[in-house]
Amino acid sequence: MRINLYMMLKLVRYYLVGILMLVSFLRSEATHLRAGDITVERIGDCGGYKYRIILHIYTRWDRPVKFSMSKGGTVNFGDGSKAFHPDQVDNPPIIAYTKDGNVGEVTYPIEHVYPGPGVYIISYYEPNRNEGINNINASVETPFYVQTQIVIDPFLGCDNSPQLLVPPIDHGCTGVKWTHNAGAYDPDGDSLSYDLYVPKQGAVYDANGIYIAGIDVNGYADPNSKKFYSTDYSKANEDGNGPPIFKIDPVTGTVTWDAPGVAGEFNIAFIIREWRKIGGTWVPLGYVERDMQIIIESCKNDRPQLQTPADLCVVAGTKITEFITATDADGGPKGGARGLGDSVKIEAFSQVFTINPSPATYKPVATWQYLSSPTAKAQIEFDWLTNCLHVKEQPYTVTFKATDNGAPPLASFKTWNIRVVAPPPMWVSAVLNPGQRAAQLTWQNYTCSNASIIQVWRRVDSAPYTPPPCVTGIPDSLGYSLIASLPIGTTAYTDKSLAVGAKYCYRLLAIFPAPVGGESVVSSEICIPPIIASGPVITNVTIDVTDPLVGQVTVKWRPPFEVSKTQFPLPYSYEVYRAEGFSGNIKLTKVNSGAKIPDTVFVDNGLNTSFTIYNYRVKAYDNGGNLIDTSAVASTVRLDLKPSYKQVQLNWAAVVPWSNNSFKYPWHRIYRSTNSNSKVLTDLVLIDSVNVNQRQLIYLDSGQYNSKPLDTAQNYCYAVMTRGSYGNPKIKAPLNNFSEITCAVPNGKGSPPCTPELAITGIDCSQFNQCPTPGATTTYTNTIRWKKPPSDECKKNVRGYNIYASPQMGGQFIKIAEMVTDTFYVHSNLPSFAQCYQVTAVDRTGLESDPSNQFCFDNCPYYELPNVFTPNGDGCNDKFSAFSVRQYTVDESGYHFPCAGDFKRDSTHFVNDISPKCARFVTAVTFTVYNRWGREIYNYQSGGEKTIYIDWNGKDNDGRDLDAGTYYYAAVVGFDVVDPKKRNRTIKGWVQIVR
Repeated sequence: MRINLYMMLKLVRYYLVGILMLVSFLRSEATHLRAGDITVERIGDCGGYKYRIILHIYTRWDRPVKFSMSKGGTVNFGDGSKAFHPDQVDNPPIIAYTKDGNVGEVTYPIEHVYPGPGVYIISYYEPNRNEGINNINASVETPFYVQTQIVIDPFLGCDNSPQLLVPPIDHGCTGVKWTHNAGAYDPDGDSLSYDLYVPKQGAVYDANGIYIAGIDVNGYADPNSKKFYSTDYSKANEDGNGPPIFKIDPVTGTVTWDAPGVAGEFNIAFIIREWRKIGGTWVPLGYVERDMQIIIESCKNDRPQLQTPADLCVVAGTKITEFITATDADGGPKGGARGLGDSVKIEAFSQVFTINPSPATYKPVATWQYLSSPTAKAQIEFDWLTNCLHVKEQPYTVTFKATDNGAPPLASFKTWNIRVVAPPPMWVSAVLNPGQRAAQLTWQNYTCSNASIIQVWRRVDSAPYTPPPCVTGIPDSLGYSLIASLPIGTTAYTDKSLAVGAKYCYRLLAIFPAPVGGESVVSSEICIPPIIASGPVITNVTIDVTDPLVGQVTVKWRPPFEVSKTQFPLPYSYEVYRAEGFSGNIKLTKVNSGAKIPDTVFVDNGLNTSFTIYNYRVKAYDNGGNLIDTSAVASTVRLDLKPSYKQVQLNWAAVVPWSNNSFKYPWHRIYRSTNSNSKVLTDLVLIDSVNVNQRQLIYLDSGQYNSKPLDTAQNYCYAVMTRGSYGNPKIKAPLNNFSEITCAVPNGKGSPPCTPELAITGIDCSQFNQCPTPGATTTYTNTIRWKKPPSDECKKNVRGYNIYASPQMGGQFIKIAEMVTDTFYVHSNLPSFAQCYQVTAVDRTGLESDPSNQFCFDNCPYYELPNVFTPNGDGCNDKFSAFSVRQYTVDESGYHFPCAGDFKRDSTHFVNDISPKCARFVTAVTFTVYNRWGREIYNYQSGGEKTIYIDWNGKDNDGRDLDAGTYYYAAVVGFDVVDPKKRNRTIKGWVQIVR
């Protein structure tokens, strides 16, 4: 990155760490920082902003220059607050021995309270980077700098940074492949990815002390750069058959350098990124940068070779016992350059060794094992008795490191993934209640009490399925629908209002809470007999003619063939009702004019079958005109096309009381035509069939019919015939129904729909005087409104709208709702108003418009401090506190009045008086009091049990009462607002203590 210093001086107060930090002492005595990283842990519950920041710095132990010598190190918290200078650490624990000095590890924890939600870059800078680093120019003159990013966002939930278990110092030999793995894991169960990164020497900050960009170290070169090789570069890898490589595996995090070319010290860096799935989208949650050192020697030593088990998946409760082995070509009495033979030590790193309860173990632990020959094996035994508390969506990673005792010691790494899934829920019974058309379902109390939800899934007709080992969830292709999500501990559910004639089948699934997540293996299937057909059974809703004006739909049904003929005597007559949409009562209309119809077929004409979905229901009457019952609702089949280059994807759907995922009749038929005016099925030809139990209701036409590729200039028209069943032998199957005919051109150049326009009125803060109740949880609601595209052409092509939200200006937008058919959306249960929104339109082919204009709702923050208080113990105005309802009481007659006042006011006046001054939307407060000479005498920082209201009792930091008089204060207040630049404000004033 190039930085124009002249412009930077004019535009920002820059922080160029490491450019002017050279002193002759460091040249003569040598500097000491080799490697490091920063990890972060949340302190307290998710509602707070207090964090423990832990510096992990690796030093050259024997040098006079120490960690943060004379408090020369600098921690920047990334929120514009005052920098922190750690105390000097003289003799940290030694963790490694090297030819040029021992390695000490400094672990330095710091607690910090952030002002509120935001993205923060935490960094540590010190001028004393290790001297003599090959791939950094003048490393002795280059500062050491590492950083970590955290994201504080209530929408994303609690979070801690990734934790790293393997120290960042490793050795290698020239010509021998070198590897390293940080042994990283995420304590919250989030997913990790890895990227190489250029080591940094500092950063540029703006005038508010907020991070802008990092500054690369001087003259950095990757370790496999040509300048570090004197032999044939094209054959410089370990096997001598290719150039050297330097890479990181983005999934496992293993860094590989195959192979070093010259002896010396090298520093590299990589980023460990954290990801969480929110609403089906992977969202970044921050990262940890590791700056590490590789010490290469000219030596003859073969690295050990690890043998690890294949990745494993087990059901919770399984005992895992596996053996990990390592060999070394230098094994044997005269092996290796020393002629003494090598011993090998196998170590294992993972959160599974500290997890509670029932942690994993391995033995022997970090023990040297002599290898009597090149084929002899060092071995450890891994044991873990898993349980329900170990269930996690992401696998556990165990990093194995095998190290020999050669000169220098060389190591190999391998990672092993273990996934722990939850056992299936177990059924007790499913009983049909014919009179209520209900299924009474019962199951055993679920064995894993740490699950949060039991889901009940249902489909019509049986779907045979035995999940493969360790496969969780319910495949979409089975055609089940989620009908209930119940608290864990629930053991019964009654499924009511079932459709007559249908056979219903059920499965159970257990869900575990985020962020660790996870789900169980699905239960076995349990079914009830078909519901007695005591009402009309709708069987067909099929489109005959596709047209926006004269479309036609045929509706068919079975009479109530199992109803009592004595109670409801023959003959029967019927009324047919139509509404718009897959279900519901929009524009519900009786469509058979005049008298009731005696037939079980009705043809509905004059419809817009091109663009409108319809649903139907049938009412049956006996010969006396008495209503027998109403059928279930069934919709037309809706076909949507998604064209791309030389192919068209078909997706279809219908909401019907039968199953269109029948295992007896799984083949849906695909019809096509090149006639753009096609309106009826006879205009099309059958081109293929698709097994929907394998591929769902999806078909991709890429020209397989007649092996003729699709023409990118041709308009192709399609229709689909679905085949379904009630699972009832008394109702003839398959039930065949046709979709509308719809067309698309497979040119890959489809035009997205028109962009919608947000039309929102924000909050008027001059009218917002809400007084929050201290300690109470308040939720907020934003209503987003938008305008449809102005042109009729745009309107008719829009199928729905996607809603995106971000908790701050400039933040990443996350999809929070999709295919909304209204022109408004209510976003509820929010921790505050502060959210930004965009809306996109989606057409029938799945193309999405450009995002709309952005609109941000914001909070109305306020914070005011008094200028006098009387800490005399009379219970009135004893504390210096921010204004809130806490300073007011209620007397016996119910009126509110100020504590120290001499008059009463009714509640209306009280609200009008106090509300404008109430502290609201405040996330954190740092409060400092000074005497008249400017000396600090009291300091307060909110967080945990310390509230934002301060509640100072008039004592100094040593607990002594201050004299009556005037004092001065500065309060840094963190506001919960949508603009990160406006989140911190400093309030200065004076306060009088009266005694």
